[in-house]
Amino acid sequence: MRATNKVLAVLVVLLLAAAVLAVAGGNGEGDTEPEAKTIKAGFIYVGPVGDYGWSHAHDVGRKYVEDRLDWLETVYVESVPEGDASRIIDRLVVEENCDVVFTTSFGYMDDTVAAGAKHPEQLFMHCSGFKNADNVGTYFAELYQMYYLNGLMAGALTKSGKIGYVGAFPTPEVVRHIDAYALGVKAANPAARVHVRWIFSWYDPAKAREAAEALVADGVDCLAFTEDSPAVIEVGQEHTEKGETVYSFSHYSPMEAFGPDSAVSGQLVDWGIMYERILNDIYNGTWSKEDLWWLAKEKAAMLGGSLDHEINPKFVDGLKAVSIDTPDLGTLSAYDLVMKRYEQMKQGRDTFDPFVGPISDNKGQVRIADGAMGSKGELLSIDYYVDNIVGDVPK
Repeated sequence: MRATNKVLAVLVVLLLAAAVLAVAGGNGEGDTEPEAKTIKAGFIYVGPVGDYGWSHAHDVGRKYVEDRLDWLETVYVESVPEGDASRIIDRLVVEENCDVVFTTSFGYMDDTVAAGAKHPEQLFMHCSGFKNADNVGTYFAELYQMYYLNGLMAGALTKSGKIGYVGAFPTPEVVRHIDAYALGVKAANPAARVHVRWIFSWYDPAKAREAAEALVADGVDCLAFTEDSPAVIEVGQEHTEKGETVYSFSHYSPMEAFGPDSAVSGQLVDWGIMYERILNDIYNGTWSKEDLWWLAKEKAAMLGGSLDHEINPKFVDGLKAVSIDTPDLGTLSAYDLVMKRYEQMKQGRDTFDPFVGPISDNKGQVRIADGAMGSKGELLSIDYYVDNIVGDVPK
């Protein structure tokens, strides 16, 4: 028994010593466990987060990743003029100590690339641009497919044959979306024409309203737009309430509530899944400057003016009453064609894409040959109107 007791006593002493070492760090030298890795991300928005359009959608994505990634801290700066981007980027890097800065407007592109050279230890992600560097990547949730579907509906519903679009700036992104919208209009109604008014601002509800009213005064009865407020939707609703139906299509965020009797559908974007992918890559050390260009297949682009449905139920019967002939699917109702094309887009560009030729501009020049698909590079640099759009792209 005594020998046994001695063994037990030794074991107890050893266990106590091990416990003390574990508390001290496990190696007898007082080392502590390394701190958990964290990432701080800064976001720069061209408009206010309450704009219900582009900047609002990006901020929804920021909140999404902040809720899902417990190692992530975020900060944002809203309403940053494109000429002031460099100063704000420096502030996020130097004063806020951000590991990565997301610059979310096309006009921030050159300043983002310059910041990458100035701050080689930080990472930068520019949204909608085409320039990158070793520490500067690009990303975009591309919506031209949704604009095409909106155009199908506009072409089916118009009574006047005059379709309107309120444009912010004539960047390749906006021109691409106008062209896709017009191609959808043409597929449903070859005789209809698209009329564009530019306001040269990303966020100016007063100018957007003025442009929409001018289009309606010219006989337009369908409105789509690129401007980060629901002003165009509100114009459509106000005319519809007066008995002059004006159909509208919302932009980036769910805006149907601003025009329940006017908003037919729209485009919705999920920036959250893109931010989650990018930030996880940074955290895991697998980030690269690869350009991320996500469409319906990747679930970044979605159809709808509401999160509850792709098409406002008030317009479903009207769309079902219009028949459209197609070269590949035969004759379908406008509603069925929209939903079929949407399903095809979810399978990828090779299944169906609006930018398959022959496509000519409105000067008669063939831009995409018969049977060819517009390349990503062609679409990212597009600077012409397709042949059912009236006027010229501003230079």
